[in-house]
Amino acid sequence: MLPSLPPSKFRFRRSTSSAVCSPISRDASRPQNPSPRDVAKKSAPSRLCRRLSCAQHSTEIPSTVPGPPTPAGAKKSARKFATQQSVDLAIKSVCDIMRRGNVASALQYVPELTWILFLRILDETEDREEQEADAVGASYASSLKKPYRWKDWAAPLESAKAKPNKRKELDDAGNKAFMHFVNGDLIPCLKKLKDKPNATPRQKVISEIMSGVEKTRIDTEKNLLDVLDKVHEITNEGIDDTHVFALSQIYEGLLLKMGEKGSDAGQFFTPREVIRAMVRAIAPTIGETVYDPCCGTGGFLAQAAEYMKPKIGAKISGPAVARFRQETFWGREKENLIYPIGLANLILHGIDRPNIWHGNALTEDEVYGGLFAGAPKQFDVILTNPPFGGKESAAAQTNFDYRTSATQVLFLQHVIRALKTNGGRCGMVIDEGVLFRTNEDAFVKTKRKLTDECDLWCILSLPGGVFSAAGAGVKTNLLFFTKGKPTEKIWYYDLSDVKVGKKTPLTLTHFEDFAAKLAAREDSDRSWTLDLLARKAKAAADAQPFRDTARAKSQEAERAKDRLGELKKAKRRDQPAIAETETEISSLLKDAREATNKAEDIDNAVYDLKAVNPNRKTDVDRRTPTELLDLIDAKGREMAGAIARLRALTDTS
Repeated sequence: MLPSLPPSKFRFRRSTSSAVCSPISRDASRPQNPSPRDVAKKSAPSRLCRRLSCAQHSTEIPSTVPGPPTPAGAKKSARKFATQQSVDLAIKSVCDIMRRGNVASALQYVPELTWILFLRILDETEDREEQEADAVGASYASSLKKPYRWKDWAAPLESAKAKPNKRKELDDAGNKAFMHFVNGDLIPCLKKLKDKPNATPRQKVISEIMSGVEKTRIDTEKNLLDVLDKVHEITNEGIDDTHVFALSQIYEGLLLKMGEKGSDAGQFFTPREVIRAMVRAIAPTIGETVYDPCCGTGGFLAQAAEYMKPKIGAKISGPAVARFRQETFWGREKENLIYPIGLANLILHGIDRPNIWHGNALTEDEVYGGLFAGAPKQFDVILTNPPFGGKESAAAQTNFDYRTSATQVLFLQHVIRALKTNGGRCGMVIDEGVLFRTNEDAFVKTKRKLTDECDLWCILSLPGGVFSAAGAGVKTNLLFFTKGKPTEKIWYYDLSDVKVGKKTPLTLTHFEDFAAKLAAREDSDRSWTLDLLARKAKAAADAQPFRDTARAKSQEAERAKDRLGELKKAKRRDQPAIAETETEISSLLKDAREATNKAEDIDNAVYDLKAVNPNRKTDVDRRTPTELLDLIDAKGREMAGAIARLRALTDTS
């Protein structure tokens, strides 16, 4: 949703290429005698019907018009949800039916609910758009034709007397006709939409959301129909978002279930409070592009959109609004299961065109790139959390300057390359091993490249349990950097001592002090500044004696080689002298190598960037041995008294 866009001030300008919002006067879109319903609609926030692009239409559509008529054969109105509990119970009831229908875990029922819920919301959206077009006498072509629209095959019938539709036809046919239609007709048809020569962006999105669906996972026709009936009640229009989370946030709650410990999907889920803190630190603005090269369920892109939406106001042009919703958010995702979930999540967050490339970002092997067409070469903002501890093949490594099997190091190189050269900003989750390791060439050279080409202005040390809900106990940090100038100083902030777990998660409250000190880079018990230039200078000075030694030993070895050559040319070969000189050369070269290695170790140590808080206060026990012994003695007497009382109680019984 775009809550800061008053419906009365904007309308959609339909064209054959894109949907554009442009300001119009209040009177132009306001009925002369508004009904109570019009007034209610005018004051309500924009709904999901504004979210999806309508590229196939070519008429200006006013945004404040009467509500759509109820489709024939369907229930007249969706259920109204006035409390968060009522929505949560509705979603839970759907998941309960799915579990009853042999879709046991969140890893199974979230993908199933994704495509079903998406088709429901799509139907709601296109009903509204069709009604808007009718209001001004414009033609409208929905993305789906009969009988593949939700209202045709999924919406429950009001009564047996209702106008026949596909669902009733299949119900009357019996013999599992409904399941045969869903698995053998509907799903294949939706998956092929993108192959049409004139497929619209929305039709491509529909196909990609259905890309991983071979057939419904729900075991019986009755269970499937029960799920459809429940989902039909859940709409954006039916949720009173004054007191209830928007549908996008409810869906995020389901994704959290996928990220819980014991789920294989945990690797794709970054805690949302961590994401929000990162987005606030990077502060993307309207007009900037946002990219996540391993976007998973789309959390970073979705939260960036939520952060940016309130900045849309009357001063921002209609074309700029359209670009925000269609050309701002870009990503890549490899996993077949997660990719469509990410698409659906972004749509529910109001991103008209989720420009997600399906494939391996490191090897550049593409599964489907139709939604990524027109992507910029470099981006203004990158927000990402690369996989921890992955091992990449040689094929992936060939695309990078510094080859390593470490997935996160290759992604760091990818991010540096993908950032705009002058002022591109990145917020990135990275495991602590990348920060402190200096024993592998690719790790050191990648960090050197990072600090040479980018200003690494902040490292935030997270608690060890932040990712424990996903079964990932890896210690992590947040990197914040801007491309275009080298790093001079790094400001650190330490949250590593915060105790977090499943019942006590990290919240935005934990980041409040960080946010308050960030602008001025204040030092405190939790924060400090590393002068990287000073560290480099000291390392160069410390390494210089070893470099001098290495040079001297190498020169001495060269002179010994000259002597050896003369000895070997002599008519009378002095074998003992030759052997002694060869031993001398070997020893000199060994000394030179050792000195060079020591110098390199000192230089490489500059790039041990692990957060070690020099300002942390520690409680020191200053009690004397006598005081400690007295305490132990007192506790012993207390214990003896307690045991005596227990014995007395036992004896009396």
